[in-house]
Amino acid sequence: MKISIITVVYNNERTIEDAINSVLAQDYADIEYVIIDGNSSDGTTSIIKKYQDQIEIFISESDKGLYDAMNKGVLASTGDVIGILNSDDLYQDKFVISDIAEQFKSNPVCDIIYGDLVYVDKDNVDKIVRKWKSKPYYPKFFEHGYVPPHPALFLKREVYEKAGLFDLNFRLAA
Repeated sequence: MKISIITVVYNNERTIEDAINSVLAQDYADIEYVIIDGNSSDGTTSIIKKYQDQIEIFISESDKGLYDAMNKGVLASTGDVIGILNSDDLYQDKFVISDIAEQFKSNPVCDIIYGDLVYVDKDNVDKIVRKWKSKPYYPKFFEHGYVPPHPALFLKREVYEKAGLFDLNFRLAA
């Protein structure tokens, strides 16, 4: 099972390298790493290019914001499962993606997997600021506006094919 991880970034040279290393450190073998850069004008693209041989898809062009960039990543990716790790996010350990893959393999009818998230201080990742605790799934879960944070949410490609991409008419929650 191929898992595509999409990182979208715009002018974030401060944290992009940590996000990249977080993905590259994963112990799961079948990861397709996709980075969509909004045509950054700082040192972001130089940092990404240091890892270009380990990044399957790298697109750097202007876009219409976060959700347009995410849509580009979804369309460019080829994985069976898609996860989004933004440029200022990290995976907690090297087993996150293998744990996700195992859950999908153990539950073949499952289309979506999500989990808890820990928010850390931007200047000290060892300092926990707050925790986001996932809730049990129920029918109409997403229709009622409950959407887990991007780094804690993994969807089979078919979900995007059936439901569509992020709606660019919504700037904060597409």
